[in-house]
Amino acid sequence: MSDYQVIARKFRPQTFKDVIGQDPIVTTLKNAIKFNRLAQAYLFCGSRGTGKTTLARILAKALNCQQLTTDLEPCNQCSSCREIASGSSLDVLEIDGASHRGIEDIRQINENVGYASASGQYKIYLIDEVHMLTKEAFNALLKTLEEPPPRVKFFFATTEPHKVLPTILSRCQRFNLSRIPLEKIQEKLHSISKQMGFEVEDEALRLLAQQAEGGLRDAESLLDQIFAFEEGKITANSVNAILGLTSRETYFELDRAGKEGNLAKAFEIAHYVFSHGKDLMHFVEGLIEHFRNILLIQLSGKGSPLLAIPASERDQYEAHARLYSQEQCLSLIDYLIQSQNQLRFSSNKMALEAILLHILRSHFRLPIELLVRRLSELEKQINEKGLNNPEPSPKLVQKSINTPEPSFETVLSSKTIPTAQVELKPFLQSTPHPAPVPIVKTPPIVNVAPVGSIKASPNPSISVDPTPTPADLGIKKSEQTKSTTQPQSLQSTKLTPIAEKKEPRPEIPLEKPNHYYDTLFHFAAVELEGKIKKNQL
Repeated sequence: MSDYQVIARKFRPQTFKDVIGQDPIVTTLKNAIKFNRLAQAYLFCGSRGTGKTTLARILAKALNCQQLTTDLEPCNQCSSCREIASGSSLDVLEIDGASHRGIEDIRQINENVGYASASGQYKIYLIDEVHMLTKEAFNALLKTLEEPPPRVKFFFATTEPHKVLPTILSRCQRFNLSRIPLEKIQEKLHSISKQMGFEVEDEALRLLAQQAEGGLRDAESLLDQIFAFEEGKITANSVNAILGLTSRETYFELDRAGKEGNLAKAFEIAHYVFSHGKDLMHFVEGLIEHFRNILLIQLSGKGSPLLAIPASERDQYEAHARLYSQEQCLSLIDYLIQSQNQLRFSSNKMALEAILLHILRSHFRLPIELLVRRLSELEKQINEKGLNNPEPSPKLVQKSINTPEPSFETVLSSKTIPTAQVELKPFLQSTPHPAPVPIVKTPPIVNVAPVGSIKASPNPSISVDPTPTPADLGIKKSEQTKSTTQPQSLQSTKLTPIAEKKEPRPEIPLEKPNHYYDTLFHFAAVELEGKIKKNQL
């Protein structure tokens, strides 16, 4: 039996036109060859499976190809192209940066870089995972990298360009490879399946492309695994079974249970996930994608091109989008992302049950954003009502009743009164109950000297304060003490000055006072502050 070659190696691009998802970079490299504007060093960086090493090899073949095509593609037929493809070329030296990362390895490159190429036009050093080189190794390469021999080129590939020294980056032409779009990965997988004679559903290919996260090599490896699992037609259920994914019908059941208030469904789904060996992280990722699709339908409709779901499920998603509000979807996505980070440390059944219960209870929980908005509207209505009805608020009336008026002596001693005529009115003691205070007729106006000019009267029978004292009324101290024990209504009331034109104080209405709404605002502010602090942590 012949040796089997995996799909990722068997269908690896050998020409520029076979590279998918990197059209700007391909155009730049081909124009550099066409106009002979080649740099001494190139740096290809990007996530895994996007074609960094593949582009470096194709560029190396194009530079040393003996029969370059008119569209600047390597022929893959000459000896140089075949040697580079098999990895046996003496002119293209591939070096693993993770295992050859010391200064001794770079010193060996510096010693051999002056030798001419064996058969090709250029001598090329291709260092993969170049960020693994030590600082000393990078510094040893600086001089050679800046001024190499005329026919020497350096190609670097890395997934972490931020670890490469800036002095190295400044000497290279940098190309950032983007993640491959999901549609292009799905087309590539469909082409591979057709060439290998397998029948695969489009939904199954979409699931594989989605799990690859923009890396073509990951998608091809998953496809290779599915081919080994299923002999006949490959369906979405086969992909879910081999990858440990959960079908969307489970998420739809969760939506319906939440609207019906069936909290027991959370325990059933958690038991299903653990009993069938589903991956917990994949399940939570599927929940996040589920609520993302619902939110996207609410914002853009079911025809949005950003929806990565088949047309047969868009109507069902549109129906389930009516079960949630936009604030609810945003809150659940935020909660699931936080829970996903916590599940990495405690991935147990009870944690999943708590997550599902939180989702089900969200149908009966008032979002804090909605509460704040309603309270703001209520405050606006209160303010508008206050402007239309200029009567004093009950809170101010209550305060004016319970707070005693200043005494006549206090008014006289105030330095803010420049002079003159002070109106004397009867003094009434405020009662603890909110009954209105009657207004008594004012006595005649008495001229009072300015503050500081009042002197002791030569006649001791005349006092500045016209209010009769207990001695003037002939009340002894014993009788005065006894009178204090009598009911308040029978006691003599002390008079306080009241403005002459002051209206009678209105009684407190029986409606809800302002402090009722203040309490609501207080509780809303406390809950909002707690949520903000929780998000900051």
